[in-house]
Amino acid sequence: MKKYVLIVAGGSGTRMNTATPKQFMEINGKPLLMHTFYAFLQTGSAFEFILVLPENEIGNWHLLCRRHSFEVNHTVVCGGETRFHSVQNGLAKIEGEGIVFIHDGVRPLVAGKTIENCYRTALQKGNALPVISPSESVREVLNGKNRAVDRSRFFLVQTPQTFRVSLIKEAYKQAYHKKFTDDASVVENAGSKIHLVEGNRENIKITFPHDLKVAGVLLQK
Repeated sequence: MKKYVLIVAGGSGTRMNTATPKQFMEINGKPLLMHTFYAFLQTGSAFEFILVLPENEIGNWHLLCRRHSFEVNHTVVCGGETRFHSVQNGLAKIEGEGIVFIHDGVRPLVAGKTIENCYRTALQKGNALPVISPSESVREVLNGKNRAVDRSRFFLVQTPQTFRVSLIKEAYKQAYHKKFTDDASVVENAGSKIHLVEGNRENIKITFPHDLKVAGVLLQK
């Protein structure tokens, strides 16, 4: 079964307090986004990569690829108005059946085991959503009041959210709705049951300056 990796990298540097888009910020001498590619490559599997970037950042990405001698074969696609539309644009580049991993460009620490868990489950059941359980206590705030809730009932969602190509492309024929927070919510709204698999706790989404430091240490290991 052919394997596709659709990397969505439409972030900005706003919460990093920098003008540099966070996917281009360096960790251990290389842009964060390149580490994300390497996370998949080190599994030893053959992937076809599709990278979705804001149109105004594509030139900068090509410059970085030359500067860092980044020669991983991939197709670059312009992003859309929202993440939903960006994924739509990326999926349009896939022809034929296969398994597609839709992954955040700023998650360079996804483990090979998580990728394999997602692949096996999506192959068997049509989709796979990597999750981890929260380690802290959880409280719900509602109508100005808050209460403790059973954290064993909740999970934190990661990527790569993984699907059979035919299933995800059909789901993305729906009109956009603001309730679509990720790919699983799009597929669920189209009538499919979502299947959870174990993610890895290191698979953090780089959002704040502290995350860059943590990722730097973990990537060195």
